[in-house]
Amino acid sequence: MKLLLTSAGIRNPSIHRALLELLDKPIADCHALCIPTAGYGHPFMTPDKSWNFIAGREPRTPMAELGWKSLGVLELTALPSVGRARWEPWVRQADVLLVNGGDALYLAHWMRQSGLADLLPSLPDIVWVGLSAGSMAMAPQVGEAFIEMKPPITGEDVALGLVDFSIFPHLDHPGFDQNTMACAKTWAAGLAGPSYAIDDQTAIKVVDGRVEVVSEGQWKFFGR
Repeated sequence: MKLLLTSAGIRNPSIHRALLELLDKPIADCHALCIPTAGYGHPFMTPDKSWNFIAGREPRTPMAELGWKSLGVLELTALPSVGRARWEPWVRQADVLLVNGGDALYLAHWMRQSGLADLLPSLPDIVWVGLSAGSMAMAPQVGEAFIEMKPPITGEDVALGLVDFSIFPHLDHPGFDQNTMACAKTWAAGLAGPSYAIDDQTAIKVVDGRVEVVSEGQWKFFGR
């Protein structure tokens, strides 16, 4: 699995080039699946926002509107009711998973419950494109500042751990008073491992454990 972990989607030419490098073919030749699940766990998300994401009507966070050959919806909360034998081929046939924002721990919970978390390591060529919480869920933990709904099973800040760093998105976003660099430093100090604070013009590309920051904006690495 190859990762493009963004704060706000494919916002600039540098992040777009990084996506093309991961896909290794034109977007117009790629089959995409949208995963809107994280939105249901966040109090600010509403049904219309989920629809806008899927329909490619979110120009500030472009994902679905990039010109994919096909575009489907993979709702993780539905997968346990249909069985893995039915939905696993859908995922294996996809080139890219477009994962919406919302609540990262809620997303991580349903990735485990659905079985998608177990499947992903066996898919070396699929590209995971995360938007905000869709990126944060890949981390070992998300940090207290971003917890809206703790998983019902663990009740703890335990995300998927598919990368070894955490992500603070939307750095210095206008109107987000809790997303300043000072807030990011406080957040990072409460984590057990390293982390990145990234703004909406920044993404983190991960291939075979190699990490590359792709940015036309601001970002900061916090080591441990």
